[in-house]
Amino acid sequence: MILAQLALLYICIKYRPVTSPESLGGTSARPFGFWQWTGYAQYLEFLAALILVLSIAILIFGRMEWFVWSLGFVALGLESTLPIPQLLRYRLSFSLPPSLDFYATILNHPFGAPSNYKNKTLYGFQTTTLIGWVGGDSFKTVYFFVLHSPLQFKVCAAFQLSTDLVIVGQRLIYGNAEPPYKLADDDLEEALRLADE
Repeated sequence: MILAQLALLYICIKYRPVTSPESLGGTSARPFGFWQWTGYAQYLEFLAALILVLSIAILIFGRMEWFVWSLGFVALGLESTLPIPQLLRYRLSFSLPPSLDFYATILNHPFGAPSNYKNKTLYGFQTTTLIGWVGGDSFKTVYFFVLHSPLQFKVCAAFQLSTDLVIVGQRLIYGNAEPPYKLADDDLEEALRLADE
């Protein structure tokens, strides 16, 4: 499985879209350009360092229950955040109570992408992907509760499922109509090239 993931990573880097910031010589908006490097070797170096650090940490702290519990929470927590970029790209269409204004600001921040609140659409997000997410996460959540899995499994699975369900709600409310100002791919590439000049 790991070799397959590394092969897929290599293919993604080799056939990176022309419009990506890395292909245009730009920089990523992510801190330190994390996971947006230009060469395959940089990804391998990071993965090797991560494996080394985690191996040393497990050798030192592996018998401590708090470490195993924390490591599980971090791993499951990262996996449960997979649907968040889709949720953040599209603003929430409901109001939160004033006591949660801070969270509403975070959740409604579109990070520069057009929001579904503005466009009234989830254009480009595949229904099959959403069905797969909800189906898989529903099964996983039920499975963890039925087997009385540790708390971190239940919390992370419930969080991920709730994020999926918010996206389902957005899909039901807004649909998948094409936004009025969508650029053709050629126009987008030309606009990005002109912006670089």
